[in-house]
Amino acid sequence: METYAIHKGAMIAPRKARMTLDLVRGKSLNEARAILLNTNTKGSRLISKVLESAVANAINNNGAAENTLYIKEAYINEGTTLKRSKIASRGSVDRRDKRTSHIYIKVSDSFGTRED
Repeated sequence: METYAIHKGAMIAPRKARMTLDLVRGKSLNEARAILLNTNTKGSRLISKVLESAVANAINNNGAAENTLYIKEAYINEGTTLKRSKIASRGSVDRRDKRTSHIYIKVSDSFGTRED
């Protein structure tokens, strides 16, 4: 059985968060938690919250055992871009794009076929 969790509009650039997500894709739950705990980035903190939400969905909604879960699917898509302006040299204005992300994590129990 598979369950998932999504965090839409996370205030981090997708390019930065993908580097952390690549570390935990396909790993078991305990191994992924350990990696995210020891990685000191904003992306690891956001990803760990989404991972815990997906695990809670699997345990509470489907009755899965926590020690059999692994990350089956994980990706980060680009969210909306917030356009902000900043004063530049010679009295002009520069545009600063604040990029957001949609973080998606799907967990599954290891009794099914595992895709690596």
